[in-house]
Amino acid sequence: MEMFTTMITPYNEDGSVDYATAEKYVDFYYNAGLDGIFSVCQSSEIFFLSLEERVELNKRVYARAKELEAKGERKFTVVSSGHISDSIEDQARELCAVYESGTDALILITNRLDPDNLGDDVFIENLERLLQLLPRDAKLGFYECPYPYKRLVTPKILDFCIKTGRFYYMKDTCCDSKLIAERVNQLEGTGFALLNANCQTLLDSMKSGADGYCGIMCNYHPKLYSWLAANYKTDPEKAEKVQSLIGLLGYTEGGIPYPLSAKYHMTLCGIETNLITRNPACRPLTEYNMDSVRQMKLLTDEAEKLLGLS
Repeated sequence: MEMFTTMITPYNEDGSVDYATAEKYVDFYYNAGLDGIFSVCQSSEIFFLSLEERVELNKRVYARAKELEAKGERKFTVVSSGHISDSIEDQARELCAVYESGTDALILITNRLDPDNLGDDVFIENLERLLQLLPRDAKLGFYECPYPYKRLVTPKILDFCIKTGRFYYMKDTCCDSKLIAERVNQLEGTGFALLNANCQTLLDSMKSGADGYCGIMCNYHPKLYSWLAANYKTDPEKAEKVQSLIGLLGYTEGGIPYPLSAKYHMTLCGIETNLITRNPACRPLTEYNMDSVRQMKLLTDEAEKLLGLS
């Protein structure tokens, strides 16, 4: 069972990427017991970063993660995306640059492969073209990114990917326990791991055989996710209570401006972070929002104490 966080991008006061603080985030995630990081993703504001910034951010994250992995003798995986262009050729250029900067798997954004939502045949045709342009030894994955629209993969697409033997990770954003169970059944025995991005359905999906979580809420209380992964089978009653807590808190995802709320939470955790975002659609963080984040941290800190995590 693996628990991954989505990487957020800190900025200096002048708006440039604060790579030193990003490396501190990597330590925070590792020390919380997480298994990996999804680097250069929507949480990273990839649509508002230059290719050079995406590559440098990924390079720093991957290098620091591997330092911690070596020192702690514990696996710490980094999977990375970073392709935002329209043409397949430009996407391949972006992905190859990210791959060369270091990653354990390249994650393909599904809506980039079918930008006009024309159907599975178009998706697979574009995917075949992209696969020809990517390094043959690169492990691959999928991310059903909600922006600019959420393109869910279908059984036909999954069958195609299984046959290639090149896919290893999938960040599932369908938020549907029944569909997740169907996907898990289809992927069984293939080595293609399904990580649920939806915390409300997380425990159900784990019971169905999903391989873990990959989502934004690990920026706030990662220790609770690490505990759930390690104990949901041996302590099912307590696991249900932890699930109820993280599921309820997960609704802040739509109510408090993200990723600014996560950056403010990092400051509460001792990692000073400027409240800056490049996404023009992100509302400013108000005092009301910050109070909500403080309350969430107080609650989850107490939960961690009850579980013996702090």
